[in-house]
Amino acid sequence: MKKPMKAALLSAFIFPGVGHFLLKKYIPGVILAGTAFAGLYFLIAKSVETALQITEKIQSGEIQFDAATISELVSGQTAGAESQLLDIALAVLLVSWLIGIVDSYRVGRAQDKNVDASD
Repeated sequence: MKKPMKAALLSAFIFPGVGHFLLKKYIPGVILAGTAFAGLYFLIAKSVETALQITEKIQSGEIQFDAATISELVSGQTAGAESQLLDIALAVLLVSWLIGIVDSYRVGRAQDKNVDASD
C-alpha cells in the first residue's frame, strides 16, 4: 500500500494526525490531534457529567429507575448555550478528522511526487 493511502487510512480509522506522524509532519499532526482531542474531551466530559447528575437523582429517589424517564432526562439535559457548545465541540472533532484524512493524503502524494522527481 502506498504511503498517501496508508496515511489517510490511519487518520481515518485511528485518530486525526496519525497519518501526519507517519509522513513525519509532526507539527500539523500535533495540531490536528490536539484539536480533535479537545473536542472529544469536551464531549466526553459533558456526557459523564450528565450521567452523574442523572445517577444522583436516581439514588436520591428524585426520579424512578425507569428507561423512559432516564431517556427523557438525557434528551432534555442539554439546552441553550450548553447545547451549542456540544454542537461546536462535535463540529471541531469532525472537521479536524476530515482535515486529517484529506491533508495526510495530500501531503503523502506531494512527498511521493518529490521522490519520483528526484529519481
